[in-house]
Amino acid sequence: MSVTIERSGPVTTVILARPNARNAVDPATADALVAAFEAFNRDPDAKVAVFFGAHGTFCAGWDLKYGASLAGKDVRAELALDFPPGSSAPPRGPMGPSRLELDKPVIAAVAGAAVAGGMELALWCDMRVMDEDAFFGVYCRRWGVPLVDGGTVRLPRIVGMGRAMDLILTGRKVDAEEALRIGLCERVVPRGRAREEAEKIAHEIARFPQGAVRADRRSAYATHGLSVREALELEWLNGMPTMVEAVSGAARFSGGKGRHGDFGAI
Repeated sequence: MSVTIERSGPVTTVILARPNARNAVDPATADALVAAFEAFNRDPDAKVAVFFGAHGTFCAGWDLKYGASLAGKDVRAELALDFPPGSSAPPRGPMGPSRLELDKPVIAAVAGAAVAGGMELALWCDMRVMDEDAFFGVYCRRWGVPLVDGGTVRLPRIVGMGRAMDLILTGRKVDAEEALRIGLCERVVPRGRAREEAEKIAHEIARFPQGAVRADRRSAYATHGLSVREALELEWLNGMPTMVEAVSGAARFSGGKGRHGDFGAI
């Protein structure tokens, strides 16, 4: 199977493994990725996911051998991925989960190449942890393949418009050190440690009361582009349902837990 799932308590790791194609995504793999992340989102015991590409590559992008098979065909009709008018549930993206809006955090564990559509999948995640020799790049620039899995939407929001245009227009390689410097990733770790570190972070996040984690995550996305007043109102509406949880947390603090920034016994 090209996609497998491993569980460790509240953490679900979704593993992409098509080594003969450097984890490039064809339609069957895209469907399998969507199914895996939808199952994670439905699972009441699953709190945080890690997205990992096996065999030393995160993802080399859209499967260009499959793309070549579309020569002479109506590509739009063959892909059948247009947004239906008036529908709140779009079809999957060409790379799979890139159009999903999950309720829970996903952390990308990036080893090796995360290029073209693979970079877009990493951008879809909430955080990115990179091996020190991993890299990003809009490598599809060479072949005329557009970014249609959220790359032009998410990249400017993460690194700013000027840097995004540099990467989008040139397609150049971005190593882990530069990615960390420009905010394209959040952690860089020694080679071979990205999955371990991402899962460690996932377990830390899973320890916290999840109502506030999910409300704050939702607000950070939903308030983007709103006026300050509209954003503050939406933040309030997102946060209020978690106040019972907040009061319980305040009582634990009053009882002596978590003093002086201690994240241990909470």
